[in-house]
Amino acid sequence: MNQAIPVLVNRSGGTAAARGEALEGEIEKAFADAGMKIDLQLLSGHGMADAVAKVAGRKLVVIGGGDGTLGSAAGALAKSGSTLGILPLGTRNHLARELGVPLKLPEAARLIASGTQRRIDIARLNGHVFVNNASIGFYPDLVQQREGMALPKKLATLPAVAAALRWMRHRRLRLEMPGREEHIVTPMLFVGNNRYVLEAGRLGQRAALDDGVLSVYAVASRRRMALIGFALRALIGRVDPDRDFTAIGDAPELRVTGPKRCIDVALDGEVKSLAVPLAFTLDSRALSVIAPVEERT
Repeated sequence: MNQAIPVLVNRSGGTAAARGEALEGEIEKAFADAGMKIDLQLLSGHGMADAVAKVAGRKLVVIGGGDGTLGSAAGALAKSGSTLGILPLGTRNHLARELGVPLKLPEAARLIASGTQRRIDIARLNGHVFVNNASIGFYPDLVQQREGMALPKKLATLPAVAAALRWMRHRRLRLEMPGREEHIVTPMLFVGNNRYVLEAGRLGQRAALDDGVLSVYAVASRRRMALIGFALRALIGRVDPDRDFTAIGDAPELRVTGPKRCIDVALDGEVKSLAVPLAFTLDSRALSVIAPVEERT
């Protein structure tokens, strides 16, 4: 390719920040070794949206960061027809892992150079795009508590859980889906972009990324001690699906209302305060991404 590929990196992402001053050189070397000419920009999280808007429409745009960064870029790239290349430089990198994108920079760059593409769904909430999931209640509270602590994210998680549990509230929500309506009281509502697997050993994974549905779950227990148990099991990756979740169902769209005018929602881990009603929709196969060829079972 003659034209340099735009590579936009959120330098405050978990893995990116940990690499410090070495990050720029490592990225440039990875793409040079893969035979690609790039235009690298290391940006603050707040600067990513404007930078993405300027390059949207280019054939390939590479985004480096975590799931929140990828989600914020996905809408503009899908609308413009750009293909997304992923550098997994966040803390958990859920989407990259599910797509099979290598977590090491040289291997990720080689995959991007291969040009192998597939299409995946993106979900929207009141116009905001998310690529993994959205949640209301306990998890947004935890994120806000964690962000208010002067500690690295991993070290802040346990005290943030304790603080979120101390102020834990149950939400009264009305859920409207095509052909049905539910009234629930729950400490946390979870909406997935496609179906999340509720089975031991695979919890947090999705069966597919292009099935065209939203999956809706609520945390089942309303007792404080049981919720503490749920939070601790979630931290160590041993959530019990039968005990901890109520599966409400799959739907192409969802409308959520409650007693307040605004609700805090975590979209791919990024908290936003959004006006009620909350309108969830899904754009089927709207985003082209560079990823290994999917093997269906």
